[in-house]
Amino acid sequence: MKKISKSVEETIEIGAKFAKGLKKCDCVALIGDLGVGKTVFTKGIAKGLGVKDARYVNSPTFVIIKEYEGRFPLYHFDLYRLNSHSCLDDMNYEEYFYGDGVTVIEWADKIRELLPDRYWEVNLKATDEKHREISIKRV
Repeated sequence: MKKISKSVEETIEIGAKFAKGLKKCDCVALIGDLGVGKTVFTKGIAKGLGVKDARYVNSPTFVIIKEYEGRFPLYHFDLYRLNSHSCLDDMNYEEYFYGDGVTVIEWADKIRELLPDRYWEVNLKATDEKHREISIKRV
């Protein structure tokens, strides 16, 4: 599935609609350059999962993971600053990836070999200053 977003609000709505079909244990791998809307898309997922005040969802760049409560838990990882997998091993990442919630991972391409066998891959690409191409596929 491929969508074109013309605004932050549209990116949030695309994420929210996508989230309606997510189930417990689903993993969403977000891939794209800095500033293309990975965190904005995650806000949409949070909205679609019923996270209260989803507009306050922000990037956990400095803490690696944030948890939010909705229809079921949302585990939001940001691996931008990750230099090695050992940090994830120390925090028992598998408990999140295979837990009772949905895991969303920004910069997931850094840990492809650790991702579950089946996951959603969301590629975000800027086509110009305001427009984003969002490609979603099951891997």
